[in-house]
Amino acid sequence: MTMRTAVHIHDLSFAPFISETTIQTRLKELASQLDTDYVGKDPIFLAVLNGAFMFASDLFKLLNCQPELSFVKVSSYVGTQSSGRVDELIGLQTALKGRHVIIIEDILDTGVTMDKIFTLLHAEQPASLAICALLLKPTSYKGKHQPKYIGFEIEDRFVVGYGLDYKERGRELPAVYQLIN
Repeated sequence: MTMRTAVHIHDLSFAPFISETTIQTRLKELASQLDTDYVGKDPIFLAVLNGAFMFASDLFKLLNCQPELSFVKVSSYVGTQSSGRVDELIGLQTALKGRHVIIIEDILDTGVTMDKIFTLLHAEQPASLAICALLLKPTSYKGKHQPKYIGFEIEDRFVVGYGLDYKERGRELPAVYQLIN
């Protein structure tokens, strides 16, 4: 499928950035790496909603390490800017003590959300905690916990598609688009 030349969401326009084919190719590589690292370790993948749902779903279908999947919902965005705070919206219902936990996140921007998630999960006494992010903005990421698995490093630009949104729109796009200035 070819990417649209541009998409318009609410009052903003976005240009093609990372194609669906490029994303799917990278997911196969990440799945292979995760399978190697977690085979026989009873891993649990914790997807951060809402943004990581598409990434988690596609990645999960490629894994062979017999993983479990659960979800947590937190929020730190208002429009196109991080609000600087994290609101826990849905709590974790799965016991993590002694488990290898891989946090699946759509994008690592400031690190505020990830630091909060790490704090909450560390209290559950997992055997290990790792981050798998589709996108990392290395110039803006100030989080204390570095991702072990990264799909793509990107510039500090606002992006939508493949689960990422602008005011709850654009998540359905099968590719990633960047804001046009």
